[in-house]
Amino acid sequence: MVAFKGVAMGLEGIRNEISYMRRQIGRQQTEIQTLRRADISTASAETLLTRMQAKVEGLCGQRDQLLAEEGLNLKSYASGKRIKGTPAHRRA
Repeated sequence: MVAFKGVAMGLEGIRNEISYMRRQIGRQQTEIQTLRRADISTASAETLLTRMQAKVEGLCGQRDQLLAEEGLNLKSYASGKRIKGTPAHRRA
């Protein structure tokens, strides 16, 4: 399917990608600390980390946009926070 990446992946796909990238960022940060302890230059690793963080920020923006589009039909509190769970009138 040829479409905008965010639409093709869907909300769940974007959430999974964000989760995966956050784990990768954690691993990269650990590697940078290891390199620093060994007195090895970390410039390229830090550049990669910056690119990874920028990608996650972009994915979060896409996720928020998809949530806003879907959120038009969702009920929310007066504060704007989305109501999660089963409504009180449907609980057993």
